[in-house]
Amino acid sequence: MAVQSDAQDDERAPYDPMPHGPAEVGVGPWAGPWPEGERYDARLLAEGDRRNVVDRYRYWTVEAIVADLDNRRHDFHVAIENWQHDFNIGTIVRTANAFLAAEVHIVGNRRWNRRGAMVTDRYQHVRHHVTAAELAAYLREHPDGPVALYGVDNLPGSLHLETTSLPRRVCFLFGQEGPGLSDAAREACDATFSIAQFGSTRSINASAAGAIAMHSWVRQHADLSGEDAWRG
Repeated sequence: MAVQSDAQDDERAPYDPMPHGPAEVGVGPWAGPWPEGERYDARLLAEGDRRNVVDRYRYWTVEAIVADLDNRRHDFHVAIENWQHDFNIGTIVRTANAFLAAEVHIVGNRRWNRRGAMVTDRYQHVRHHVTAAELAAYLREHPDGPVALYGVDNLPGSLHLETTSLPRRVCFLFGQEGPGLSDAAREACDATFSIAQFGSTRSINASAAGAIAMHSWVRQHADLSGEDAWRG
């Protein structure tokens, strides 16, 4: 068996995120005559587009991408309590973008850790509410119609996600990593549901729970017959 030398080991750092992938993501400068239309960003056409967006949106302005997404957004919302500046908030926002949530709501502290969002919050409508009661009131009077508020927590008496028919217009409310939903959030919810677990841990990561909940909505309500679902 061949032994790799120290020099070979040094060629790639152990934390390199893409050891087998391309050195760069996205596309370079536009080749040939530039396309016409307000949706295109002149700087991106000239310099290339290295953003984390699907190919459909290459070279588009952020405003054009948001406008296009607004024509297709789903009827579910996502809300996260923010009392401890939890890193999971950013990851949940990124997942909300992937599944095309109508809106993302931050309850509690206005400032939140955006690192995990990977800039996807630019493409989401993010609203702030001081309390869970304020969020619930906003959802009841939503311009597009009332939105049910479902908390996600493994509480006694919670519905089982695996056998629950989710409302089409629903907002999933997540608590902080560890303590889960606050007492005030539980009181504001129309219902709570839990995710089935079979191991020894008491709970799963909040961002993982968010992905499971959103995908459950997609399986029940999203139109998967067209070309709007990006599968890579």
